[in-house]
Amino acid sequence: MANKSTIRKEVLKQRTALSDDEFLALNQLLLAHFKTLDFSGVNSIHVFLPIVKKREPDTLLLIDWLQQNYPHIHIVVSRSNFEDHSMSHHLFNKEDLKENAYHIPEPQTTTVFEGKIDMVLVPLLAFDQKGYRVGYGKGFYDRFLSGIETIKVGISFFEPLEIISDVHLNDIKLDLCVTPKQIYRW
Repeated sequence: MANKSTIRKEVLKQRTALSDDEFLALNQLLLAHFKTLDFSGVNSIHVFLPIVKKREPDTLLLIDWLQQNYPHIHIVVSRSNFEDHSMSHHLFNKEDLKENAYHIPEPQTTTVFEGKIDMVLVPLLAFDQKGYRVGYGKGFYDRFLSGIETIKVGISFFEPLEIISDVHLNDIKLDLCVTPKQIYRW
């Protein structure tokens, strides 16, 4: 049992310690499990874009696979507002991306996606056996997810912790989490 602050430090250290070969292999295993999800009835998926410096899972692999196998699904990505910790949502266009000051690739277009988001791939550093996650601590995704009804899918290189000791009332629980070894469901 650990608190979020300790978990953040430990997991960031674990991720940066991954060799390039380990990182590539874990991403391929994530993709293999991701491919087994049920996408029937899914018309739009919100995907977080990876912060390369923080060795986040390569969601661009997942986007490429979705575009090849489910071309009807709208891929939606966000742009962060660091003043009020909100996000705006835009259709994915690889050529339109530019890293912000925090090294997060973001769309530059001002056209906001207005449709319903059926599934959200949620960034995380860690998650526990109850489906709660540890993010970077700014609450962007908890705010976003509290306002919509959607399937919440975590993407993690590592298996679940037993418990996160300081889960907050506003923390949004995942519906499932894809790891290199398996998919966890709650």
